[in-house]
Amino acid sequence: MTPPAGIDPRSPRFAATITSVLLLAALVLSLTGLSTAQADVATFGWFAYQPLADAAFVPGGGWAIASASPAQRALDPGFLLLLVIALLFLWGVAWPRTAPWGVVFRRFVRPRLSAPAELEDPRPPRFAQGVGLAVVTIGLVLHLAGVPLALPIAAGAAFVAAFLNATFAFCLGCQIYLLLQRAGLIGRAAPA
Repeated sequence: MTPPAGIDPRSPRFAATITSVLLLAALVLSLTGLSTAQADVATFGWFAYQPLADAAFVPGGGWAIASASPAQRALDPGFLLLLVIALLFLWGVAWPRTAPWGVVFRRFVRPRLSAPAELEDPRPPRFAQGVGLAVVTIGLVLHLAGVPLALPIAAGAAFVAAFLNATFAFCLGCQIYLLLQRAGLIGRAAPA
């Protein structure tokens, strides 16, 4: 089996930087939107005082999302931005060579940098994109189903992973890939 062509390790970090900014915006929008709003309580966002008696965690209880229609849930700004991010993750998984942040990096950023010291296997970053897609998709589906806090939790989890990659070059999805590879579950080479 021919090993996959290597990629510049700075490209996934560049993409993670842009993704973390988008995810932070989605997190803020989801915290101030329908996902965290209380029903029948005058609030000024997620940070407003909420009496314990009004914060019932029962279906149809104190959450505004429980009484919102699926169309209202789908039009929440945090949902819409997280949907765009999910589509970008999908693009990165399905067609990594044409993913927007990779194209921007190759066309505008890499020509201004020195050649990388070494190239890395593209499979772990691609797997990490898939993990991000899974996390964000679960949050989107649960939000549409009317689960309170699902959207900000998914956006927050994805943000933490993207931020760690962008800031510290620590890719959680890549580490999961390597653990699964060591366990022999994925990425096995074909017998010679």
